[in-house]
Amino acid sequence: MSSAPKIPTVQLPSGARMPVVGLGTWKSKPGEVKQAVKDAIDVGYRHFDCAFIYQNENEIGEAFAEKFKEGVVKREDLFICSKVWNTFHSKEAVKRGLAETLKSLQLDYLDLYIIHWPMGYLEGGDIVPWDKDGKMQHSDIDYVETWQALEEVQKSGKARDIGVSNFNVEQLKRIQAISSLPIAVNQIEVHVYNQNKELIQYCKQHNITIVGYSPLGSFDRPDDGLTSDYPPPLEDSSVKGIAEKHKKQPGQILLKYLLQQGYVVIPKSVRKERLQANLQLFDFELDAADQQALTQLCKGGHARACTMNQDWNHKHHPFPNQGKIRARGAVIQ
Repeated sequence: MSSAPKIPTVQLPSGARMPVVGLGTWKSKPGEVKQAVKDAIDVGYRHFDCAFIYQNENEIGEAFAEKFKEGVVKREDLFICSKVWNTFHSKEAVKRGLAETLKSLQLDYLDLYIIHWPMGYLEGGDIVPWDKDGKMQHSDIDYVETWQALEEVQKSGKARDIGVSNFNVEQLKRIQAISSLPIAVNQIEVHVYNQNKELIQYCKQHNITIVGYSPLGSFDRPDDGLTSDYPPPLEDSSVKGIAEKHKKQPGQILLKYLLQQGYVVIPKSVRKERLQANLQLFDFELDAADQQALTQLCKGGHARACTMNQDWNHKHHPFPNQGKIRARGAVIQ
């Protein structure tokens, strides 16, 4: 524990401090995520990104409880985020979803609670409510109502800060127009191939912290013919060259690039050696030439892995200008 790196933090509107590197838990399999969280705590992680839809919060809660009981960490040592899933967008449903998440995580409060996506799904049935024709069943609940419920959650003390995920600029503006509390974060897919510069510029101007998911790019990229002409970021020759220059791993270069832009990153791993490697980011700096080379790797929206294609016809889909460029896309993040 003593050799674990000290992770810098950013301050959120409540005054809470979020470590700039956290553990993402999306797609961590049942039976793996509990040990991954315990290992992560042991090697120095204090920030954990969770979500109802990942369907693994109960195991994560068991890991937290065991580490609290062992005295390795206290609750106040950890920064824990979870997300409002699309089937919990009405005010009453937000309360139910939060209650389920807190019960699963064995917590009394969250450090951060965010709206997972701006699109609402049919409530009261399956958490991914496909109809008999294979189409998603949407609701017309406005995410503004969801946000107002989050304000009540924060005022109740069950979340220290509140925010959003996968929201575009116009959607942020709509919330800001009616909100009595600040948007603490916008969690988005961001990596060297998908840099979201206009959205991020707006967030910076309004003190909305960027939390980057899939910061290494994704090996689950859609097989749509658009990505076949370039490798995943971890295998890009420029990234590998910069890694050799700094005697670092390609993944560490990709994460460091985002950290130097002022973002928070939440890479996912269940392997202890990878968990450790993803924290070894604070003993080197990328120079201007490195950063320029990495910036030039941007592919725009074509490199987005998490497209939510099943929701193209929803009026609140956040990527309308991207067009239907995917043959298929990830259902969730």
